[in-house]
Amino acid sequence: MTTVRLGRTELVAGKQSFGCLPIQRITKEEAVALLRRAHDGGMNYFDTARAYSDSEEKVGAAFAGMRDKIIISTKTQAVTAEGMRKDLEESLRALQTDYIDIYQFHNPAFCPKPGGEDGLYKAALEAKRQGKIRHISITNHRLAVAHEAIDSGLYDTLQFPFSYLSGPQELELVDKCRAADMGFIAMKALAGGLIRDGLTAAAFMETQPSVVPIWGVQYDWELDQFLDCVKNPPEMTAERQAVIDRDRKELSGDFCRGCGYCMPCPAGIEINNCARMSLMLRRAPAEGWLTPEWQEKMGKIQDCLHCGACMSKCPYGLDTPRLLEENYRDYQQVLAGRG
Repeated sequence: MTTVRLGRTELVAGKQSFGCLPIQRITKEEAVALLRRAHDGGMNYFDTARAYSDSEEKVGAAFAGMRDKIIISTKTQAVTAEGMRKDLEESLRALQTDYIDIYQFHNPAFCPKPGGEDGLYKAALEAKRQGKIRHISITNHRLAVAHEAIDSGLYDTLQFPFSYLSGPQELELVDKCRAADMGFIAMKALAGGLIRDGLTAAAFMETQPSVVPIWGVQYDWELDQFLDCVKNPPEMTAERQAVIDRDRKELSGDFCRGCGYCMPCPAGIEINNCARMSLMLRRAPAEGWLTPEWQEKMGKIQDCLHCGACMSKCPYGLDTPRLLEENYRDYQQVLAGRG
């Protein structure tokens, strides 16, 4: 099994790690069985968040009595010290533990630092001194915040979107983290569903020795492919490179990567999914994107203010309002054909 030292934390995580967001969607019994299968199959790092409804509770139930055998990271979306302390106590209770290995600020719009009026970093330091957290970390979707976090020297790991569809901006972050002896945790390693071949995605991650991908897992068949990678780390074959080349060609240029740098939208549009809906309908089972919930979300595109905020923040220079309009039109055509 390939392992990765998470920077200066000295925590050693398996290259195939478990992202616990999707287990919100299954029963507690199903989640506990899935998590225990993952551990028994060689996975030792599990990433969750306070914001993932009952995900922490399910992780806690799965690993009660075996805390020393796993690495747990969780997250807080709190914007005040008081809120962070409350989140931390709730996480400790739900996870049935008295400490968290990696405690992450969850996609903040700024980089928390000592002396900040928000008090977040000070509260995290207090929790660390109390032994409630081992390492202070951060997750983000914004390049500027990610760079600031690395440059600050305050954080032990960075969690950021990264896959074989990523560009030079993300690769620079990986290299910069490695140089700073800071762990790099890859979220959206399947590009939010655009990548359909998990083994090829895992083979790419094997070429990134300092990166730990967390695979979002909900079903046994999803887990099986990554447990196979634990036993037999996948090599980058000519066939797999051809898949990557094809996907990069198909998904190059003027399309939304779903990175979320543009969010939040003042009109409440979920841009990072709505602006790439046409791709999702072609590359993933369509029914999941045609629910009343998604129809309502896509309908918000009509409320676009054309303020330009999303365009100014897009690292790929996309005309986001135009992409939203095109995706809305395509979506309506699919719905009409379905009816």
